Amino acid sequence: MTFRARHLLGIEPLHPEEIRSILDLADTYADLNRRGAQAGKVLDGLTQINMFFEASTRTQASFELAGKRLGANVMNMGVQASSIKKGETLIDTALTLNAMRPDLLVVRHPHSGAANLLAEKVTCAVLNAGDGRHEHPTQALLDALTIRREKGRLHRLTVAICGDIAHSRVARSNILLLGKMENRIRLIAPPTLIPAGAADWGVEVHDDMAEGLKDADVVMMLRLQKERMDGAFIPSQREYYHRFGLDAEKLKAAKADAIVMHPGPMNRGVEIDGTLADDINRSVIQEQVEMGVAVRMAAMELLARNLRAAAGQEGTHV
Repeated sequence: MTFRARHLLGIEPLHPEEIRSILDLADTYADLNRRGAQAGKVLDGLTQINMFFEASTRTQASFELAGKRLGANVMNMGVQASSIKKGETLIDTALTLNAMRPDLLVVRHPHSGAANLLAEKVTCAVLNAGDGRHEHPTQALLDALTIRREKGRLHRLTVAICGDIAHSRVARSNILLLGKMENRIRLIAPPTLIPAGAADWGVEVHDDMAEGLKDADVVMMLRLQKERMDGAFIPSQREYYHRFGLDAEKLKAAKADAIVMHPGPMNRGVEIDGTLADDINRSVIQEQVEMGVAVRMAAMELLARNLRAAAGQEGTHV
């Protein structure tokens, strides 16, 4: 199995074979989890610290569950009550954590590059659980696993990513991953929510849902990230839903067997019709949540293997 990375900071540095390695192992864990079978304590004796500077119930719970299923000692660091609130810098926090000698550090931070900075200062493996507008690699990987299990492949598909592209690290990671795996990617959004230079990313850019969704295999909706908006990017939520919210009528432009995705949390009636989001024949949103645990189990196991291999070469114990 090919996976040589010391950290998982983004999709950009990963080779297609490394992506396949994560997905193949995650596939095994997804089946084990679905059967309720024991996964094996491959992280037994290792310490995992989840450090979330941004709230995220879904992602943090998924990483915690993944670590515990693999036998890790899991600690959730309460950033709101930590020294960071007293003015401690991110580097000082990294040095403090490093002195505790964790093996796996899961980081979510509102500033792009925070996970990379921590990775330079600690001796453990760092997993990026989302940094600013930069990347959210495990979300893209769980989306990829969901698509592969539903469609039977992860190449030569037409994937429409719709919504707040400009503020979305999920969109960036998915564009990178799906591009590496030779898919056709369409971005659909009002011009105010399309990043400058997006047309140079090897994607198609549309501001019309009918055009963008035409014959799509996968429709990936994104949350309107109002907390990252510092101006009027849309006239109103009602107008946004009218033009860019996904409903059964707009979905008719896609292929008859197209699947509908959303990274959550959803704004029902803004980005997606609630009835469609719950349609088990089209929506795979709950499967995405399920695959998230499996992907994070796989990523942590592969990083732990590399950590142990490096420790063995240096004659130290992990």
